[in-house]
Amino acid sequence: MANTSAVYARIDTNLKENAESILQQLGISPSSAIQMLYSQIVLTRGLPLDLHLPSRKPVEIGGMNRAELDQELRKGLDSLNTGNISSADEVDAVLAREFGI
Repeated sequence: MANTSAVYARIDTNLKENAESILQQLGISPSSAIQMLYSQIVLTRGLPLDLHLPSRKPVEIGGMNRAELDQELRKGLDSLNTGNISSADEVDAVLAREFGI
């Protein structure tokens, strides 16, 4: 038998139950999942997670009041009037960079 050690951790009950439900659907025991996590920590020499602050989300028109919508439309018209226009590719690049979309 392999040389093993116990790992004890306290976590939120709902988090534990939700995670174990998903693991069960995947056919993975909690012990196997922890073993996988530890293996990835060793392989990557760090946490195998993408830890970052969530990207900003563009404001949806439906979430704006009339004054906010008028202000944004005015910005667009001002840009057109000053010749400050962008191609679709440029707009896509800005959306990808600023919002991850």
